[in-house]
Amino acid sequence: MNFQEFQRLAIRTAKPLPFRENLRHVTYGVTGEAGEFADAVKKFDIYGQDLNKDNAKEELGDLLWYIALGAETLGTDMEELAAYCIEKLKKRYPDQYSDQLAEARLDKANPQ
Repeated sequence: MNFQEFQRLAIRTAKPLPFRENLRHVTYGVTGEAGEFADAVKKFDIYGQDLNKDNAKEELGDLLWYIALGAETLGTDMEELAAYCIEKLKKRYPDQYSDQLAEARLDKANPQ
């Protein structure tokens, strides 16, 4: 499955809402699902429980659903978001990650 197909299938399950309400729905949903993912990691990291990978994957999938809704609401698609992200990362880390490049944020540098 590619991002376009995922977005199409995800959006068919979204409650139809006006633009502003969709943005709120996405914001609350992303925040809530990120919190649920963080809770799964907290139980593993802080409380020494086994990592519930199935639950963690479910929460990441739910995040994707909200990202699809956000993309749709903003009139774009997940393919475009993914491409934009990769282009930004190529500018920021031309070869690979380094702490120095992370601090320099070359993608945000203003040309003189």
